[in-house]
Amino acid sequence: MILDFLFGHNKSKDEAKRRLTLVLAYERKGLPPNFIERLKDELVYIFSKYSQFDVSRIEVDIKKENDGFEELWISIPFKQ
Repeated sequence: MILDFLFGHNKSKDEAKRRLTLVLAYERKGLPPNFIERLKDELVYIFSKYSQFDVSRIEVDIKKENDGFEELWISIPFKQ
Protein backbone atom coordinates (compact mmCIF):
# COMPACT_ATOMS: atom_id res chain seq x y z
CA MET A 1 0.00 0.00 0.00
CA ILE A 2 2.67 2.51 0.95
CA LEU A 3 4.73 1.60 -2.12
CA ASP A 4 1.65 2.10 -4.29
CA PHE A 5 1.23 5.53 -2.78
CA LEU A 6 4.89 6.46 -3.23
CA PHE A 7 5.29 5.11 -6.74
CA GLY A 8 1.83 5.86 -8.11
CA HIS A 9 0.69 2.32 -8.91
CA ASN A 10 -2.86 3.24 -8.00
CA LYS A 11 -2.73 6.06 -10.51
CA SER A 12 -1.90 3.68 -13.35
CA LYS A 13 -4.69 1.37 -12.21
CA ASP A 14 -7.14 4.28 -12.15
CA GLU A 15 -5.96 5.45 -15.58
CA ALA A 16 -6.40 1.94 -17.01
CA LYS A 17 -9.90 1.79 -15.54
CA ARG A 18 -10.75 5.20 -17.03
CA ARG A 19 -9.49 4.12 -20.46
CA LEU A 20 -11.44 0.87 -20.34
CA THR A 21 -14.57 2.82 -19.39
CA LEU A 22 -14.03 5.09 -22.40
CA VAL A 23 -13.58 2.12 -24.74
CA LEU A 24 -16.81 0.57 -23.48
CA ALA A 25 -18.62 3.88 -23.83
CA TYR A 26 -17.39 4.20 -27.43
CA GLU A 27 -18.61 0.69 -28.25
CA ARG A 28 -22.07 1.34 -26.77
CA LYS A 29 -22.46 4.54 -28.75
CA GLY A 30 -20.91 3.20 -31.96
CA LEU A 31 -17.96 5.61 -31.76
CA PRO A 32 -14.52 4.66 -33.08
CA PRO A 33 -11.90 3.95 -30.36
CA ASN A 34 -9.84 7.02 -31.32
CA PHE A 35 -12.83 9.38 -31.37
CA ILE A 36 -11.51 11.72 -28.67
CA GLU A 37 -8.08 12.08 -30.30
CA ARG A 38 -9.56 12.69 -33.76
CA LEU A 39 -12.01 15.25 -32.42
CA LYS A 40 -9.25 17.04 -30.52
CA ASP A 41 -7.04 17.12 -33.63
CA GLU A 42 -9.88 18.61 -35.66
CA LEU A 43 -10.60 21.23 -33.00
CA VAL A 44 -6.92 22.20 -32.86
CA TYR A 45 -6.92 22.54 -36.65
CA ILE A 46 -10.06 24.68 -36.67
CA PHE A 47 -9.24 26.93 -33.70
CA SER A 48 -5.59 27.44 -34.68
CA LYS A 49 -6.94 29.84 -37.33
CA TYR A 50 -7.94 32.22 -34.54
CA SER A 51 -5.11 33.77 -32.54
CA GLN A 52 -7.19 34.38 -29.41
CA PHE A 53 -7.40 30.64 -28.56
CA ASP A 54 -4.70 28.61 -26.80
CA VAL A 55 -4.91 25.45 -28.93
CA SER A 56 -2.11 23.76 -26.95
CA ARG A 57 -4.50 23.51 -23.99
CA ILE A 58 -7.61 22.18 -25.76
CA GLU A 59 -9.16 19.33 -23.77
CA VAL A 60 -11.72 16.77 -24.95
CA ASP A 61 -13.14 14.04 -22.72
CA ILE A 62 -16.23 11.99 -22.00
CA LYS A 63 -17.27 12.51 -18.40
CA LYS A 64 -19.76 10.50 -16.39
CA GLU A 65 -22.16 12.59 -14.33
CA ASN A 66 -23.52 11.67 -10.89
CA ASP A 67 -26.87 10.82 -12.46
CA GLY A 68 -25.20 8.15 -14.63
CA PHE A 69 -25.32 10.08 -17.88
CA GLU A 70 -22.20 10.60 -19.95
CA GLU A 71 -21.42 13.89 -21.61
CA LEU A 72 -18.88 15.09 -24.11
CA TRP A 73 -16.74 17.73 -22.41
CA ILE A 74 -14.68 20.18 -24.47
CA SER A 75 -12.52 23.02 -23.15
CA ILE A 76 -11.07 25.57 -25.57
CA PRO A 77 -9.29 28.21 -23.50
CA PHE A 78 -8.51 31.76 -24.54
CA LYS A 79 -4.93 32.99 -24.46
CA GLN A 80 -4.03 35.13 -21.48
